[in-house]
Amino acid sequence: MENKIKSIDPASPLRHKAREGDVVAAINGHRILDVLDYKFFAYDTRLTVRLRRPDGTEYEVDVHKPEGGDLGLEFESYLMDRARSCANNCVFCFIDQLPPGMRATMYFKDDDARLSFLLGNYITLTNLSQREIERIIALHVSPINVSVHTTNPELRCRMLKNKRAGETIDVMRRFAEHGIVMNCQIVCCPGWNDGEELLRTMRDLEAMAPGVHSVSIVPVGLTKFREGLEKLTPFTREHAAETLDMVTAFGDECLKRHGTRIFFCGDELYLLAGRELPPDEFYEEHTQLENGVGMLRLMETEFLSALRLSDEPDGVPFAIATGVSAAPYFQKLLDAAKARYPQLDGRVYAIVNDFFGHSINVTGLITGQDLIAQLKGKELGKRLFISQNMLRRQEMDFLDDVTLAQAVEALGVPIYPVEQDGFALWDAMAGELPAVKLPESGPATDYYPYNQN
Repeated sequence: MENKIKSIDPASPLRHKAREGDVVAAINGHRILDVLDYKFFAYDTRLTVRLRRPDGTEYEVDVHKPEGGDLGLEFESYLMDRARSCANNCVFCFIDQLPPGMRATMYFKDDDARLSFLLGNYITLTNLSQREIERIIALHVSPINVSVHTTNPELRCRMLKNKRAGETIDVMRRFAEHGIVMNCQIVCCPGWNDGEELLRTMRDLEAMAPGVHSVSIVPVGLTKFREGLEKLTPFTREHAAETLDMVTAFGDECLKRHGTRIFFCGDELYLLAGRELPPDEFYEEHTQLENGVGMLRLMETEFLSALRLSDEPDGVPFAIATGVSAAPYFQKLLDAAKARYPQLDGRVYAIVNDFFGHSINVTGLITGQDLIAQLKGKELGKRLFISQNMLRRQEMDFLDDVTLAQAVEALGVPIYPVEQDGFALWDAMAGELPAVKLPESGPATDYYPYNQN
């Protein structure tokens, strides 16, 4: 049972009252079905918690705690329930474009409103029950991240391959009417939801403002593993430029009407079009940063600020490995740093994505095998920096299950994952290295200047 108590923190107000293996059945008379119920109804200072023993008997305990304070319980499942899988078969789904033989978790498609609220995952709303819709409104679960793609009901049904897909636009309108904030994304597919269809979608979403707080428009990503899937075409340089012009013009209008642009294009569209990224202030609150919107511009702004405040770098030679699309920006930052400190000895390497296909050129999808194959024998200096986005944080492995330790052994140089942050990047270049914790000790740790375990 997912809402069974797995462990109790020593500081928990329930430490002498509840037991591991108990189930939280209700709080202040409200039945607890999952983590949203638990977090919402456990917020108050005075609680009556009903617990159920493994033998089925129930008992109640009174709890006094600070408002919003944690009860200190860990459950068998983070959600206190099973994660909801996606009921769609989107024509552009990246998971459907994965090769066979990868780890099982790579193929799980979540579409869970709870993960949207708690972790920022994007959902399509197509598998929400009426009860869940009412609960989101009643508990004011906000903000929610919504994968919209199009507001044309018929087109949305075709793109998501779900007959209910068109209905959820009305759900979004209900959410907006009840003050639920939505951050949205549009995966733009040439010939499907671009051009006039994109303009229609932007108009419909603007009508939901301020409920719709921000919208990112990102180009479809197409791997080489699309056999048997719907035919899609990538953006050309010209089409990327046309889309940028349309979205920017519409954003200009929104800025006059609402005081915010609402609509922002992903960095990749600018790179595809060969356009300079807008200035940092263009991106307002950077709400869509996780969708690659304004990420490179913010990194540049942070990096140059760090550089102005910096001390002399240690001068140890290094290399940076990044995706093809971002490589010119990293080279630009390195050149700026060298202009200030000529003794800085660094190189930038663009890693071509042989694993997924050359049309995939973002940094986060670089695999360990591509990194090793393309950097073997290259001049890497004494340190190699990569983006933290290439790795799973706990396991410290790449998408193809190559571990960081294996990459270190293969390349013969310590590899430092760096956060997507301009200050962190300059610190690494200057010699203030990020901590690296390899999950297993072994020969790879010998490449680091000290044992990071």
